Amino acid sequence: MEKDYNRNTYVLQDDDNKGTVQIADDVVAVIAGLAATEVKGVAAMAGNITNEIMSKVGRKNLSKGVKISINGKCVKIALAIMMEYGYNIPGTCSKVQDKVKNAVENMTGLTVTDVDIRIASVDMQKK
Repeated sequence: MEKDYNRNTYVLQDDDNKGTVQIADDVVAVIAGLAATEVKGVAAMAGNITNEIMSKVGRKNLSKGVKISINGKCVKIALAIMMEYGYNIPGTCSKVQDKVKNAVENMTGLTVTDVDIRIASVDMQKK
């Protein structure tokens, strides 16, 4: 039986006795985005103009501001985040990198090789 894999779906496990486990790159992106927003000092994920328009009309994109590149069992993650004013940028980014790496590796079994962060903006509003 020949297996048909989607271009944006990656095999995590392929066992003739048990079957195949696949994961979509969007799932990895959602895990990374949610993990990043759990860190204090991260106001939100920053997205492109399409993501911003879609969120205004009520369609929330949980992978907003996340780009994933999977090669075999290794994944590179690029995040665009909005920081809260008053937080140390290098310290907060280090925490985001650790949190995202741990979340993706623990939930998917993939190896995270890079977590690149771009600070897209700073939220100046007091909460």
